[in-house]
Amino acid sequence: MDEARKAELLRELVRLLAEERGLDAAPLLAERDLWPVIRALVNTREPMPAYDELLSLQDELLQGMLAERGVHTLDEAEVSPSDTRLRLWRGDITTLATDAIVNAANSQMLGCWVPGHHCIDNAIHTYAGVQLRLECARLMAAQGHEEPTGQAKVTDAYNLPSRRVIHTVGPIANGYPTPRHRVQLASCYRSCLDAAAKESLGSIAFCCISTGIFGFPQREAAQIAVRTVSAWLDEHDVDMTVVFNVFGEDDERIYRELLNL
Repeated sequence: MDEARKAELLRELVRLLAEERGLDAAPLLAERDLWPVIRALVNTREPMPAYDELLSLQDELLQGMLAERGVHTLDEAEVSPSDTRLRLWRGDITTLATDAIVNAANSQMLGCWVPGHHCIDNAIHTYAGVQLRLECARLMAAQGHEEPTGQAKVTDAYNLPSRRVIHTVGPIANGYPTPRHRVQLASCYRSCLDAAAKESLGSIAFCCISTGIFGFPQREAAQIAVRTVSAWLDEHDVDMTVVFNVFGEDDERIYRELLNL
C-alpha cells in the first residue's frame, strides 16, 4: 500500500470513527498513533451499521494492511507424517487463507472490548472489520441468550483471507481443568468441525482454544485437541484438512511432538 494513501486512510478513519461518537477527531495525532487509536475505537464500538464511506475506507485499509503482512496458504502448514489430514502452522491466524479459522470467543460472542488487547478474539474482530461484530450481534439477538460453552457459530470473515470464521466459547479452567472442562473443550472442537462440514468447507484452522486467559493447561489442551479432531475425522466421511495454528514457541513444541513432526 502506498504510504501516503495509508496515512490518508488512517486519518480519515480516526475522524469518522470519532465523529460518530461525537468525539474530537484529534487531527494532530502523530502517524504512528493512528492505527492504535483506530483499533481502540473499533474494539469499543457498539455493534451498529456503518455508513458506506466508513466501510469503504476501513475495507481498503484492512486489505492493504493484509497485503503488507502477507497472506499464508494451506500449503505452508506442515503435514503430520502420522496423519496427513492434520497440519501445523505457526503464525498470525488473521493472515491464514483456509476455508475457516476458529475464534476463541467469549459468551457474549461480540469480540473483545478491551482496546488493543492481545487476545485472538480482539485480533480477529479488528482485522475482519466492524461488520463482524454486527453480524455476531444479530446472531446473538436471534438466539436470545449467551453462547453456551462448547458450541459453535459461523460468520462471514469479511476482510480476513479465510472464507468463514467459526466462533466457539471454551471452558474457563483457570489452570485447574475439571472433567467437565475437558468434556467442554472436546465439544468445542467437535462443534467447529460439525459446523465446517455443514458449510462444506474443506479446511479449518484451529487456534489453541482456552489456553490463553481462560487458563487451560497447554499440553493437556493440545492432547484433547488432537485426539478429538482425529476421532471426529475417523467418524465422518468428509475430505477435510485440519490445521493446528500456534503462535508461541511452547505450543509449537507441544504440537510438534503430538503430530510427530
